[in-house]
Amino acid sequence: MEHRITVDDNQERKRIDILLLDYPYFSSRSAVKNAIGAGYITVNGAGTVPSYIPRSGDEIIFSAEENTDGSELKGEDIPLDIVYEDDQLLVINKQRGLVTHPAPGNMSGTLVNALMGKGVRLSDLNDDPLRPGIVHRLDKLTTGLILVAKTNEAHQDLQKQIQDKAARRTYEGLCFDNIKTDSGIISKPIGRNPKDRKKMAVVQGGREAVTEYRVLERFGDYTLCEMDLKTGRTHQIRVHFADMGHPIVGDEVYTRRKAPFSTSGQLLHAKRIEFVHPKTGEKMIFEAPLPEDFSMILDKLRKKNSI
Repeated sequence: MEHRITVDDNQERKRIDILLLDYPYFSSRSAVKNAIGAGYITVNGAGTVPSYIPRSGDEIIFSAEENTDGSELKGEDIPLDIVYEDDQLLVINKQRGLVTHPAPGNMSGTLVNALMGKGVRLSDLNDDPLRPGIVHRLDKLTTGLILVAKTNEAHQDLQKQIQDKAARRTYEGLCFDNIKTDSGIISKPIGRNPKDRKKMAVVQGGREAVTEYRVLERFGDYTLCEMDLKTGRTHQIRVHFADMGHPIVGDEVYTRRKAPFSTSGQLLHAKRIEFVHPKTGEKMIFEAPLPEDFSMILDKLRKKNSI
C-alpha cells in the first residue's frame, strides 16, 4: 500500500530517517535506511538518502507492502491464550508485551506471527498485508481481549459492528488520584500530537473520540475505573484520562508520574468484549480476568485501605 506524506512546517529540520519514525510503519532508523537503500522511499519522485532534511511541501512516498528489513512475514512458536475459536474468528487474551501485528523493521514476535505459527487462516481484507486478520488493535503493553478474523466476510462484519458501535469493548484501568465523579463521558477529539508525532493528543480538528467510564473502587491516591470505548482511536483511553489529569498508572508515554509499585506496562486491561457472531447471528460475550501483576497491585491497595 502506497503512503504519501506532505511535509509541513512543524516537520522541517528533521532528517528523513528521524521524521519517518513519527509514523507507525518503521520501528527504527535502520529500517528507514534499508527502505531508502532498496528504493522504497522517494522524495518528490526521486530517490533520497537517510541524512536528507525534508523541506516544507516535500512529498514523501513509501510503500508499506515491502518488508523493508529484508525479512519475510512468517509464523513463530509464540504461546497464545485462545479464549474462543471457530471457522470464522478467534478471541484471544493478549499478554502484556506482545505487539499486535508486524511492521517494517519489526517483522517478528507479534500476535500475527504467533497465529501464523499455529497455521491459522487469516483474512486478507486489510489494505496493509502486514495486518492479516486484525480487526482492531491493542497496544503492546495493554492486556486483554482482541478479535481476529479468519475470513473476509467475518472481518467486514466485525469491523462494521465496531464502527457502528454495535460491538462493545470494556476495559479496566487504574488511574492516578481520586476521580471525584462516579461516572462520566469523555468526548474529545484525538489526533497526532503536533509537538511529538509519535504520540496522540486531544487536538482541535482531531477525529471524534468518546469514552464512557464508571468508578469501581477508590484508593485515595488511585481510582479503579471501568471504561467503555464508544470509538476506537489510537491510545484513546490513555489519552483521554491523561488529558483529564488522571493518567493510567504505569503509562510511560502519557505521564512521567511514578507509582510506588513495579509495573511492566500500563495497568489497562481489555476485560470484556460483546459482539454478534457474523455467521450465526448469536450474541457472543467473553471476559478475561485481570493479569496477575494487576491483581496483586489491587490486593495491596485494598489491604492498605483496610488498615
